[in-house]
Amino acid sequence: MMLPPDFHTVLQDIAALATALGVFFAARQLYLAKGQAQSQFEDSLNGQYRVLLRELPLNALLGKRLSEEALQESLSAFFRYFDLSNEQAFLRSTGRIRDATWSNWEEGIQQNMGRPAFQQAWKRMLPDLDGSFDELKRLEGTRQERVTQQ
Repeated sequence: MMLPPDFHTVLQDIAALATALGVFFAARQLYLAKGQAQSQFEDSLNGQYRVLLRELPLNALLGKRLSEEALQESLSAFFRYFDLSNEQAFLRSTGRIRDATWSNWEEGIQQNMGRPAFQQAWKRMLPDLDGSFDELKRLEGTRQERVTQQ
């Protein structure tokens, strides 16, 4: 004949279950908070990108070449764009950016870097970028390879 479990054993089992559920819900909350923080971080970089777009000449964004004067006037805005793009690529290389986000950013960087005015600014600045912008240089190199293969 089976004896009913004593009260102490039942209480221990309930406490163990409650602890396990508490740990599960705490871990879930941490996971959700991490995802929210990641989204906010990526959104802040998206915000920086939108601000930079307002500083770049419209003709550059429309895929046109810039006059020498217009290029010279906008070099600092292009520099900030290249700096942000390099930072985005660096953050991706260190695992701080999600795959889906990087896919969108990389596509945008590749499109912009293929535009004539961006190429004008990049080629103008490139000799002075020794020891910096390595991630963007690497990304630009892969873009150039794809263009050559087509």
